[in-house]
Amino acid sequence: MDFFKKAKSVRLKSHHQKFLTADQDQETVIQDRNNSSKAAKWEVEFVDDYEVVIRLKSCFGKYLTATEDQYLLGVTGRKVKQTLPMKLDSSVEWEPIKEGEHVRLKTRYGNFLRANGGVPPWRNSVTHDIPHRHTDWVLWDVDLVELRGELPEKMQEVDQVVEDDALVFTLRTPGFSPEKSFDLADSSSPKTPEGRTIYYKVIDESGNIDDEQEEPSFMFNGHGLEDLTHKLEEVTGHENIIVCSCNKINGQLYPLRLSLPPNNATMHIVVVPSTSKGMKFVHFNRVASSCSGRRFASEV
Repeated sequence: MDFFKKAKSVRLKSHHQKFLTADQDQETVIQDRNNSSKAAKWEVEFVDDYEVVIRLKSCFGKYLTATEDQYLLGVTGRKVKQTLPMKLDSSVEWEPIKEGEHVRLKTRYGNFLRANGGVPPWRNSVTHDIPHRHTDWVLWDVDLVELRGELPEKMQEVDQVVEDDALVFTLRTPGFSPEKSFDLADSSSPKTPEGRTIYYKVIDESGNIDDEQEEPSFMFNGHGLEDLTHKLEEVTGHENIIVCSCNKINGQLYPLRLSLPPNNATMHIVVVPSTSKGMKFVHFNRVASSCSGRRFASEV
């Protein structure tokens, strides 16, 4: 909380390396990778008589709000929106709780601001609840954008340059050091992405796969099969999966057991969830009809 007392505005980066962002519809709150956008900057306000509670105001002048609306029917997550209530109440109040190098933001009723992953509509959404899985999804990194009060002379010089939207100005926490914490990057010269591209398909509960389904993809920066499995569980929302590759010669599925291909080569993956009949096939090495066919759970 001491950090927020020094902050006039901040950016919040989720476990998914995306920033809490006020959508242009001026109601929705999402995650986005564009940290130079004004919509990713949140103004910090304090609540009278509550030293440990803050409000966060978007670039549209609306407050980060924990609503009672269900995000999806039958799930625990509640919607987080931008609102401008007639009277500022506890729904727009957040308690920052430091956890290691990260921060959790707790509502006045015990829920936490959560950055969701997985497949749409979960991907890039923001809700508030108490997670029983993926507890790291409520952890946020805080980037200091503007300080309160008078800035040191060196910072004032940089701040004049930062008014240009083409530049990114970031002060990371914790361990703030004015000499070491500046990060000015010209957005017109993006860095070359590192890692490998992963394309994947998910077998359904009946052991089928949709041939016409477009393969989603993501950039993977991990170093081994365990990291890839964890990332695929995060992206797909499934647990206890088996990560498979397709033999292009005989069309059969084989679980990955060795190291990943060298030189960050692109990979095409088939994900078999624990609830799918395809899981039985993988465990017992039954013969699949075809990786590009309709069914994987058949036996011979």
